[in-house]
Amino acid sequence: MPEFKPYIDDAADIAEFSLKAVVLGALFGVLFGASTVYLALRAGLTVSASIPIAVLAIAVFKKLGKSTILENNIVQTIGSAGESIAAGVVFTVPALMFLSNGAQYFRYFQIFTLSLVGGILGILFMIPLRRALIVKEHGVLPYPEGTACAEVLVAGEKGGNLAKMVFSGVWTAIAYKLLMSVFGLWKDTPEFVTSRASQLPNLTVNSEITPEYLGVGYIIGPLGSAQIVAGSLLSWMVLIPLITIFGDKIPSAMLPGWHDKLISQMDPLEIFKGYVRYIGAGAVAAGGLFTLVRTIPTIISSFQGSLKDLKNAGQGGNRKRTERDIPMNYVLWGSLALALVMAVLPQFPGKFPATLVMSLMILVFGFFFVTVSSRIVGIIGSSSNPISGMTIGTIMATCLIFVAMGWTGDAYQAIALFVGAVVCIASANAGATSQDLKTGYIVGATPWKQQLGLIIGVLASVSIVGLTLFLLHNSPYGPIGSEKLSAPQATLMATLIKGLLARELPWGLVFIGILIAVFVELLGVRSLPVAVGVYLPLATTMPIFVGGMINPAVAWWTKREAEAEGEISSGMLYSTGLVAGGSLAGVGIAVLAGVREGYFARLLNFGQKINAVGSFGAYADLVSVAAFAALAFLLFHAACRKGPR
Repeated sequence: MPEFKPYIDDAADIAEFSLKAVVLGALFGVLFGASTVYLALRAGLTVSASIPIAVLAIAVFKKLGKSTILENNIVQTIGSAGESIAAGVVFTVPALMFLSNGAQYFRYFQIFTLSLVGGILGILFMIPLRRALIVKEHGVLPYPEGTACAEVLVAGEKGGNLAKMVFSGVWTAIAYKLLMSVFGLWKDTPEFVTSRASQLPNLTVNSEITPEYLGVGYIIGPLGSAQIVAGSLLSWMVLIPLITIFGDKIPSAMLPGWHDKLISQMDPLEIFKGYVRYIGAGAVAAGGLFTLVRTIPTIISSFQGSLKDLKNAGQGGNRKRTERDIPMNYVLWGSLALALVMAVLPQFPGKFPATLVMSLMILVFGFFFVTVSSRIVGIIGSSSNPISGMTIGTIMATCLIFVAMGWTGDAYQAIALFVGAVVCIASANAGATSQDLKTGYIVGATPWKQQLGLIIGVLASVSIVGLTLFLLHNSPYGPIGSEKLSAPQATLMATLIKGLLARELPWGLVFIGILIAVFVELLGVRSLPVAVGVYLPLATTMPIFVGGMINPAVAWWTKREAEAEGEISSGMLYSTGLVAGGSLAGVGIAVLAGVREGYFARLLNFGQKINAVGSFGAYADLVSVAAFAALAFLLFHAACRKGPR
């Protein structure tokens, strides 16, 4: 096999780690970190940020002056850390709100430190794996987002207008959100619920018609979006009506329930929270474990390869520019120092030296799952990385170890979550790091500069992630755990920890969820997406499904093949703009609602002043559907255009 030649030759001496690249990358890290917190809290989903950041970097530098391809690469490297850090934090840290004595650790300092330690560990643990996974297996592991991002950078170097579609999506999403959520011209969630007297009582069909969900659906495609909505349809069209039919005849409250209410007194959302979400928790846990078991051969081979590479890390003498990593002694001592920080800080749960057990688990599970994550994303991409499954495995193993040691009190719940949180953040960031290093390998970047840039990206993004989390928690969308900020993964982690350590889990409902996942697997379908749908509100998954169906509709209309995530096309670029614009607008609206106790939000809500929604009467839901259909048509129209040049 011929030796690979990067786009920029090893001997080339061009600008790379410049101040303007670092500053712009940090800015994008903050923006995409904040938008990912919003998206992950609401939908439990994230999308890769590398490609849109690369496109935007090229556009911004064209306005400001010249830039090199390596500077553009540094921008997307630093900026992409925000998305992965935010995902890891939101999937775990909000669980503190639902654990015994956990709320006392839901503070900015603790969240900042967890994000910092997990994010940097993910980078450090990935460094010794770079040569094994990125270089030696260049023709084997495609790293779809990393390769696509490199194509974007090369296309930008040659000229073109990639950013136009992204910005078009951003401004469309912002305008739509302003009209709907600020001016209040139409309902944000059209809904149909059957009466309790019907043959299918409490059957619910609703949809939160936001641009970010529409864009996410287009990106993940028809199959993924259909699997997710199938799970939600099972919950809201089968399980909730079934519980209503039988529960209406029960004269007493049935545990776990909702605030001691009779089932006959509950609305569909209360039945969902009181019973169905435990079924969903069991399904997601089982789906995550199925995903983990399915990747065991990959796990073993990746772990063996990484150990071999660690042994050879010190060999090689003077390496080329494109082969130089951060020195291994920095990696080892840095990892140990970060783990020790977790053990000695008094603001964290537990007491020293018992907290050394927590640090040891973080190092062992962290390196193990960073290895797994770094290889898996090379095959299926970052957005499909089963981070939830890895975190579930970490938390279950941690809790079982605690039970074996007799650590079952309330104080140990937060410790178990801290282990899972750091491992989750590290694994998520390692996956993004792998894609970035793949991009750098293709374009001819300097590895140690990229790795340093990733650390800067972590430092920039962790400052905003915690702030955004608190902002949304205290906004009209909140609190975390409510319908608007369901935080599905974090709620699941809390449910697992309490069930294993405090034995508070309604195991009957959980086992039903596990069996649902088993049945789905027996049908030959991957159970995790369906299980996530069971756990999420239908209002969240329905607009994602609509976006997913636009993808094959475009393929049918244009006679092109359906687009896959990671492709560079008009539809994909416009959709990333919808996701970024909708999410950032959501954060901005939350800020607006919090200023002067919502004074400006009420001032701008023209729809409420003229009773816009009320004036539509029985047609209010149809007006909302029409507005969303118009947005969907704009996406369809944009996607039908020829690819960007």
